[in-house]
Amino acid sequence: MKIGTMVYIDGQEELELKLQQLVKFGFDNCQLCSWKPSLWTDEKAAEVSELTKKYGISISAFWCGWEGPVVWNHYDGQLTLGLVPPEYRQMRVQNLCDGADFAKKLGVTDIITHMGFIPENPNDPNFAPFCVAVRTVAEHLKENGQYLLFETGQETPVTMLRCFEKVGCDNLGINLDTANLILYGRANPVDALDVFGKYVRNIHAKDGFYPTNGHDLGEEVRLGDGKVDFKAFFAKLKELGYDSYVTIEREIWGEEQEADIMYARDYINSILKEVYGG
Repeated sequence: MKIGTMVYIDGQEELELKLQQLVKFGFDNCQLCSWKPSLWTDEKAAEVSELTKKYGISISAFWCGWEGPVVWNHYDGQLTLGLVPPEYRQMRVQNLCDGADFAKKLGVTDIITHMGFIPENPNDPNFAPFCVAVRTVAEHLKENGQYLLFETGQETPVTMLRCFEKVGCDNLGINLDTANLILYGRANPVDALDVFGKYVRNIHAKDGFYPTNGHDLGEEVRLGDGKVDFKAFFAKLKELGYDSYVTIEREIWGEEQEADIMYARDYINSILKEVYGG
């Protein structure tokens, strides 16, 4: 397994400082994340390439955000997230294609995003046009030699699988966020692997609790303090033959985030030794 963490391109802090911190944590890979299409320039690509080479960092995937409103709950999220809301769909299809082109300049093959609250009902009138939009993005990425990865969370595993079947492209994959399936109350990440395990190409190692009301997501917590059974999860990954990236994500900021990331690194390594040996 290759353990890394997230690095954000947001224009607020020098990328070099973030990569220096990555090395300090003992990582040699990351998911690069950006929600600002204005930063996806040739100049920025050249800067990223130069600095990742300088610090010996490989980029496992590009987490591609999109323009427009973003609300992370069960009510407004239905109206604002991903390619599901029709009023933002065309703009965000373009955002994802532009992000993929930026990632191609970095030699990155996997593009990750949240697709939104995919309709659970396949007869929902919004399901088919949503799948057409996904296919448009996937076909663009196919031309680039890239994969389009859905990050888990807002949809049940079987809904994601149904979408893959409807879209019908062979370059679709999954970034399995272990906590999101719980935070959204959608599934247990261990059991979810029985549904879509063959599609998993990257992991967000994250922990949390199930929702306690119908409006808000559950609480994200330090790895090992929530509901994710990481030992069972990695044992299932071993059965599936997964031996790729595990990206630590902790959605807080500051010194506590740094401490929790380092704790998560050691926690994961101890479980991997137990499950894989060595």
